[in-house]
Amino acid sequence: MLLLPALAALALTTQCQSSKPTATAAIVAAPSASAVAPKTYSYTTAPNDPLGVRVYTLSNGLTVYLSDYKSAPRIQTYVAVRAGSKNDPATATGLAHYLEHMVFKGTSHLGTKDYAKEKPELDKIEALYEVYRSQRNDPAARKRTYHQIDSISGVAARYAVPNEYDKLMGSIGSKGSNAHTSNEETVYQEDIPSNQLEKWTAVQAERFKELVPRLFHTELEAVYEEKNRGLDSDFNKEFEALNASLYPTHPYGTQTTIGTIEHLQNPSVTEIKKYFNQYYVPGNVALCLSGDLDFDQTIRLIDKYFGDWQAKPVPAFNPPVEQPVTAPITKEVVGPQAENVMLGYRLAGKATRDGLRLRMLDKILTNGQAGLFDLDLNQQQRVLQAQTFADLNDDYSTHVLYGSPRQGQKLEEVQALMLAEVAKVKRGDFPDWLIPAIVNNETLQRTKSYESNAARAGAMYESFIERVSWADYVQQNEDFATITKDEIVKFANEHYGQNYVAVFKRTGEDPNKVKVVKPAITPVPANRDAASAYYTEVSKLPATDLAPVFVDYKKDIQTAQIKPGLPLYYTKNTENGLFSLFFAIDLGTNNNPLLDVATDYLQYLGTGQYSAAQLQQEFYKLGCSFAVSSGQDRVLISLSGLDSNLEPALKLFEQLLNNPRPDASALKNQVAGILKQRQDAKLNKGVILNAAMLNYAKYGPRNPFTDIVPEAQLKALKPEQLTALLKSLPTYQHRVLYYGPRPISVEPKIVGSINVSSELGVAEVIQGFHKTPATLKPDPAPKDFAEQPLRDKKVYWVDYDMVQAEILFLTKGDVYDKGMVPAVSLYNEYFGGGMGSIVFQDLRESKALAYSAMSRYANADKTGRSNYIVSYIGTQSDKLPEAMSGMEALLTDMPLADANLAIAKQSLRNSIATDRITHEGILLSYERARRLGLDYDLRRDVYEQTQNMTFADLQKFQQAKIKGQNQVILVIGSKDRLNFKELAKYGTVQQLTLKEIFGY
Repeated sequence: MLLLPALAALALTTQCQSSKPTATAAIVAAPSASAVAPKTYSYTTAPNDPLGVRVYTLSNGLTVYLSDYKSAPRIQTYVAVRAGSKNDPATATGLAHYLEHMVFKGTSHLGTKDYAKEKPELDKIEALYEVYRSQRNDPAARKRTYHQIDSISGVAARYAVPNEYDKLMGSIGSKGSNAHTSNEETVYQEDIPSNQLEKWTAVQAERFKELVPRLFHTELEAVYEEKNRGLDSDFNKEFEALNASLYPTHPYGTQTTIGTIEHLQNPSVTEIKKYFNQYYVPGNVALCLSGDLDFDQTIRLIDKYFGDWQAKPVPAFNPPVEQPVTAPITKEVVGPQAENVMLGYRLAGKATRDGLRLRMLDKILTNGQAGLFDLDLNQQQRVLQAQTFADLNDDYSTHVLYGSPRQGQKLEEVQALMLAEVAKVKRGDFPDWLIPAIVNNETLQRTKSYESNAARAGAMYESFIERVSWADYVQQNEDFATITKDEIVKFANEHYGQNYVAVFKRTGEDPNKVKVVKPAITPVPANRDAASAYYTEVSKLPATDLAPVFVDYKKDIQTAQIKPGLPLYYTKNTENGLFSLFFAIDLGTNNNPLLDVATDYLQYLGTGQYSAAQLQQEFYKLGCSFAVSSGQDRVLISLSGLDSNLEPALKLFEQLLNNPRPDASALKNQVAGILKQRQDAKLNKGVILNAAMLNYAKYGPRNPFTDIVPEAQLKALKPEQLTALLKSLPTYQHRVLYYGPRPISVEPKIVGSINVSSELGVAEVIQGFHKTPATLKPDPAPKDFAEQPLRDKKVYWVDYDMVQAEILFLTKGDVYDKGMVPAVSLYNEYFGGGMGSIVFQDLRESKALAYSAMSRYANADKTGRSNYIVSYIGTQSDKLPEAMSGMEALLTDMPLADANLAIAKQSLRNSIATDRITHEGILLSYERARRLGLDYDLRRDVYEQTQNMTFADLQKFQQAKIKGQNQVILVIGSKDRLNFKELAKYGTVQQLTLKEIFGY
């Protein structure tokens, strides 16, 4: 649940200028029978606010942000706390993050069967942990104390109702239940149906007013596993090394969000409770809600449940002042993943004009299309890949430059190339139009993002964490647009000198490799059918019924025939001036592996009129962008941006697609880059397990993953081969999908012989600008790889230098059948879905075997293909026996938990009832449906059929489709840590080499 730095953050900084908020009062409480005057709630608004946010402050100091956006009967909620890892005591790092986990465990009412009996046991555990911390130098005494903790925890757990919070959220149809902790914030999120707002409010008020750290030692084990996952991430280690050097005295660098191993292994319940009481107080918390809500009813509900929360002062944080960096600081990190170099500059906090300047300079370097890194380094292929991102925080901000080398290229060369681009900014060596274009594109991206309630509510909590008024937060977009080129040049020269840290990430075995050692833990009871009185009480709160709305493809999509073999599917955008245009062609890399190379090649090509770099710049000026991707059986071409520029953008793209200028040098560099990427992929454990091994198991040595252009053929390629392949794409029958504000067609108005129509419809634009031959060729016959029967019990393993072991259980299911989908959907929700599922409860909550565990019956994405059952667990290598047997036992004998089943049905049906497929999602939903041979929204079947399903129905499905089915088990881990005797219990053990599974 850690929040990693985002590579593209939206509106994260504040500005120097201030904008006055508008104050308004709203009467929201109906008069009572005794004619008591209704309560009024004052709120502020911001001028020119695209979200129409109202900001309330309750009498106890609690801040509430509300935005009404009725795209679906759902509400995205964030509860934001202004406290993160920088507020951790130096002697107990990781505390804020571990507290985040504990807030999910309930209170004296929620999550307990009998708190009067549970509390004395919890008090004993708390006291024993203080003893345990004091015994650091006495291993024998520590072992005895921990045995006591484990024993008493078992007694306390008898009264606990694990995951009751998750069950409650599941029962109301919440999605995305989670939280994250970073430097200055801890944020809790739920995406709830709008008719369940009162239940959500009641439960949140309950858990933020009181902390009961139950099931402490099993959840601590989950945090250990989270730490181990971080220790297996070279990026994490690299970023920590960068911050440690940039911030030698500030908590940004002296302590990490997840904490040190020493502190994790010596936790303090007392310190966690103290932290909660200090920082989880009304004046330090904000509720941020965006969605289908009524302002008056919502603030009344929030005040009803949160209004009695007692106000308290919040401890002030006095940040240490860092001394200037006067010369480059160089660090090295070693690990098994691919090499790269990371540079970081320390700059002022985000609540400054410099925060805005940093954002602008970052976009000048990297904006995805026309930045200096984009064009000079990536597009010209001078490095394998390079980018920048701004890590903006209250006290200081970090500007990060990140680059990966090409084959034979030294990291020092990548560093020099990145610094050379910074030097260009210092000289003002970038076009004058770039800053205005950045402003326009930021506005477009923000407009698009605000079609999402998550982005809208996310902006609100960012405003709160930044400690700026909402009016000032909105105003910062105007302030961003006032930044000038001279200002940026001056800023760059003042702040981008020799004052950076460089971290060189080398490939090799880490000599400092450590892991968090597992303690001996006795599994605690899951108590699946137990429920607190509070749970029952909250469940009875009233909620209006909401009827589902399913997509009707015949009504929600208009169609037109541009020509035979070229249909147009259209959905109107009534919300803003943005468009999305797609060309979908039913051929892919299974037909021709060269398509993957050709579609990537396109980004490096120009036309007769423009060079490749100039072309990208022209698109950026228009506020538009394009992408071409090739899958196994489809090529998808997309163009999106400002609809008023659709015609010039499409004209530009058609020039590129129909007349790409062959470039031998670009192809040579691309081939070298592909070969380096292939080498790097063999160093990536995620690619090894989830792509290479998984495809090998499903299809054998020759599979979609290994069906690539051989090295010799790559090196022999001629540019004309690829440009000819690109030119051939529009000659095949394909589909046009358009979502945007203009009509599907416009009848031309003729005055004399002159067409006076001011706007073309989509059909006319496609007819006029999309270049296709008179007769389109039929798509080639689809080609699929033969799926292996998976009849033999096998355990495939790959050696990788890592702390954890990661395991996939794979079973081949039936060929796709839409009739199975309702049962599959309920099974997934009940058995292996989110934090309230059987798998999560058993393997993480009860047995503390993993940070992450899941199981899913995965439906195929196309008719004629097989479904697969995929189950995952990541755990310490020494827990592998228990983890594997635990997963196997659940797959064999699915436990019956009536309460879980009822919740799974409620959650599934509430989610469907309140989900709305909108925007271009309607068109993409239709694309998915047609691949499965469907002409209607399949969610209708799930909603109607799951209502009356019983556990007997679910068990019948499980026993017929999952229990006793042959499995292939995939394991990645260190050969020095894996238990091969244990692996042999599950089948013939076979080591796979990287050459076998990658094919090169």
